Amino acid sequence: MTRAPAERAFRGVRVPALLYGTAWKEERTADLVRAALEHGFRGIDTANQRRHYFEAAVGEAVADAIAGGGVTRHELFLQTKFTYAAGQDHRLPYDPRALLGQQVRQSLASSLEHLRTDYVDSFLLHGPSRRDGLGPADEEVWRAMEDLHGAGQARLIGVSNVTAAQLAELHARAAVKPAFVQNRCYARDGWDREVRAFCRAHDIVYQGFSLLTANTRELGLPAIRGVVARAARGASGGPSLAPVVFRFAIQLGMVPLTGTSDEGHMREDLACLEIELSEVDLRTIETAGARN
Repeated sequence: MTRAPAERAFRGVRVPALLYGTAWKEERTADLVRAALEHGFRGIDTANQRRHYFEAAVGEAVADAIAGGGVTRHELFLQTKFTYAAGQDHRLPYDPRALLGQQVRQSLASSLEHLRTDYVDSFLLHGPSRRDGLGPADEEVWRAMEDLHGAGQARLIGVSNVTAAQLAELHARAAVKPAFVQNRCYARDGWDREVRAFCRAHDIVYQGFSLLTANTRELGLPAIRGVVARAARGASGGPSLAPVVFRFAIQLGMVPLTGTSDEGHMREDLACLEIELSEVDLRTIETAGARN
């Protein structure tokens, strides 16, 4: 059996094969991040958006793990995001009266304080300012992100919640090209086929989230259950659906995110690195419920 690498080298940064997502964990955030690190996760995704994330608690857990000798900062991939005021609640990490570039700098400075580090491995724009195309705000924000990248505070930069057209526009305008795209990934759209194709053609790493929760109908199809059953016969203990889907994503070239709050599921999800799917199984999952 081929064992998937636990990480890849990308533009000088160690990028884990699987990321642990910290959205919607609230008061459990620190304990769950500690558990994720103990079980072997080395990539942690967060955002300076208190509405959905508790970034300071992520930093508390990371600091505890480093202090306890369980991991070093060099071994970790820490990713955070800048979120426009429209996506925040009243607990803003910047002065909303400031120019957008200054908001970006204040947001990252706050993130570095939360995460108790002097750099992040990845800094994402949490989403463009408009549903279609890019606006002047996005250009201003991206220029500030480029400056932070140049200063070494954000080793790589990228964008989340983006369409293929928006990504192409950003890539054409950017002096520092996006290194990552993080999108919700729908089976009915060929697992974000268009965006992934652009990423593949332009040396961008695609991160997929909600692979399980956004695709419950498609993943319940008999053909998918057959793939899980075949994978179970070839793996010690037999995998469940989640690690099979994550392994599918990895073999497709993605970096998947899992946000499980169950330690047993954390171990199961990491077991995706010990699974190997055939080309037939990959195509079966890739076309499950897809629209033509």
